[in-house]
Amino acid sequence: MAPALGRVILYTGQIDSMAEFYAHHFGFSIVRSDTDRIVELRPLSTGITILLHPAAKGQRAGQVLVKLVFDVEDVAAFCETARKDGLEFGKIHQADGYVFANAKDPAKNAIQISNRAFKTS
Repeated sequence: MAPALGRVILYTGQIDSMAEFYAHHFGFSIVRSDTDRIVELRPLSTGITILLHPAAKGQRAGQVLVKLVFDVEDVAAFCETARKDGLEFGKIHQADGYVFANAKDPAKNAIQISNRAFKTS
């Protein structure tokens, strides 16, 4: 089964104003955690979740600052299968109750696989 596109990461230096903008204009629900620097913007009915991630100092507004995140239950297994098929993911990172790994598409755009969608809290 192919993984589904489940969320998009937007890097920004304006987390609060971005959260309020998408909540106000597009009806997203703002979900924050005291242990996670990422702010989730969940659609009220259907659609893709937007994750607001603090931008690094080298990232400037107006640059392409989007990462596609694909939901997979077993990140390590997916990385291994992808490697055998010619797609190398970097190190598997442990986050706030989930794991993820990053790679690049052929045009060098950032992509990620993550089991965040399957986290139980």
